Amino acid sequence: MPVLGAVEGPVLAQWWDLRDWGNIVAAFLDWIGERGGPGWLPYLASGLIGVLAILLWLLFSQLAFIWIERRLIARIQARLGPNRVGPFGLLQPVADTLKLLAKEAITNYYADRLLFWTAPIAIFIPALVVFAVIPFGERMVLADLNVGLLFVIAIGSVNTTAVFAAGWSSNNKYSLLGAMRTVAMLISYELIQVLALLAVALFTNSMRLGDIVGWQDHFHTWLLFLQPLALLAYIIAGAVEINRTPTDIAEAESEIVAGYHTEYSGIKFGLFYAAEYMAGFAIAALVVTLYLGGWTLWGLEEWVPGWLLFLAKLYLVFFLYIWMRGTLPRLRIDQLMGFAWKFLLPLVLVNIFLAGLEVLLWQELEAPAEVVLPIFALTNLALAVALMVGWARLLGHLRPERRPKRARLIAEVGAIVYGQPYGPVKGT
Repeated sequence: MPVLGAVEGPVLAQWWDLRDWGNIVAAFLDWIGERGGPGWLPYLASGLIGVLAILLWLLFSQLAFIWIERRLIARIQARLGPNRVGPFGLLQPVADTLKLLAKEAITNYYADRLLFWTAPIAIFIPALVVFAVIPFGERMVLADLNVGLLFVIAIGSVNTTAVFAAGWSSNNKYSLLGAMRTVAMLISYELIQVLALLAVALFTNSMRLGDIVGWQDHFHTWLLFLQPLALLAYIIAGAVEINRTPTDIAEAESEIVAGYHTEYSGIKFGLFYAAEYMAGFAIAALVVTLYLGGWTLWGLEEWVPGWLLFLAKLYLVFFLYIWMRGTLPRLRIDQLMGFAWKFLLPLVLVNIFLAGLEVLLWQELEAPAEVVLPIFALTNLALAVALMVGWARLLGHLRPERRPKRARLIAEVGAIVYGQPYGPVKGT
């Protein structure tokens, strides 16, 4: 990237340009190579630097957002939130971390110990590895794979096996029930995720995440405008993937205690908790990369560091999940599964067909992007609204008799009947 100004000297040399931290790393690797070390040493050093940078960023971001999320949700619910440990409760995440580290990690006597101990690690590592292909800046990516999109999908599917292993190995019926319903949710919504991402690959003709960002920068548009339905489906599926309210069915405390990690405590539970947070950052990072232009912002990245723009977008997307958690009620498992298979799946299938048709028309007509892309954006937005409203009406969700008029207390399971007069509750 070009350096601001024409000032010469070591302090303002190109590798000091903080708009791209890759300059500093490249200068350090060149320095190692000039010292006559083995040829593999720069590769090892660059990998270690990238892993360390990602770990430190995740650590500090997670500690900060634990406090931010608890304070925000407290304000939404007219509470104070953390306010005792440190000024404004800022040290509460540190206290919670120390408590998890010092707490005894109890293992059920009848548990399958190997699977029981392996499951938290098997969930934690994929949530960390996925950041290897996320481009934080123009040259700030640990592994620039040409199949980065496929890599993300493959790594995300590992969670299903790890979750089932955690529930089954605990020798606890509540853990097993929580694992089974989580596996059902993950399989259902991973299908939605894959189909939503397929539309992105169709439009950009690439599965390299850096190329997808470059495509959006080249045409001066975001895929948010061209694929609004796919983005909405991916955000909802991402909430299921990271076990966030209103889709945190695996941890419905009133039903199955705490889901598949009921028997876990101490640092083992801490790994589950950290993995969910890291997966939340990963989903937000993918949304930014695939739909919000990544580190670019219509030329502003020439003046503001691209990685700062990327992180700002990422934190805004993650705030959306916090807002959803503090606002929306938890869904039932049948509602969540029905929403995936009956509502979202047909819509994303239609969206893939439309994306393929639009790309074909663009290629056949050879029309300029300045004309085609605005037409596609307006068309896809109108079609997204029409498809959602029309499909919901066809399924009967918009009928007046399906809408409850007010909250109703019941004494029996399944006693809610829509469209009927409210009578006295049995037993009152």
